[in-house]
Amino acid sequence: MKLFTGLIFCSLALGVSSRWYAFIGEAALGAWDMMRAYSDMREANYKDSDKYFHARGNYDAAQRGPGGVWAAEKISNARENLQRVTDRFRYGDSGHGVEDSKADQAANLWGRSGKDPNHFRPPGLPDKY
Repeated sequence: MKLFTGLIFCSLALGVSSRWYAFIGEAALGAWDMMRAYSDMREANYKDSDKYFHARGNYDAAQRGPGGVWAAEKISNARENLQRVTDRFRYGDSGHGVEDSKADQAANLWGRSGKDPNHFRPPGLPDKY
């Protein structure tokens, strides 16, 4: 319910009230793109490929339109914030994973801004991805 309320509020705040249904559709498809990139990353299980999948998921979602950009940003931020919390429980206040989180966010922004996610593609990653 909070997600739906947030989508409606954001659509009004962004001035797309006459096209709120399009925004919601873009957000839903963008969320699907993010999930597909995550699923592909897990399936590939390929060394040093996570930045590529971060960029690709955000890129694909952003291609959907403003709703996709919104969904990609919210999902990316939630994932990184959740990782910070779980890392704190695992490793204490050691700063473990801070640099990786910053690099993930840079890849997220790269993809969301429409830049080619292949910039992060590791050599040898199967063409399927």
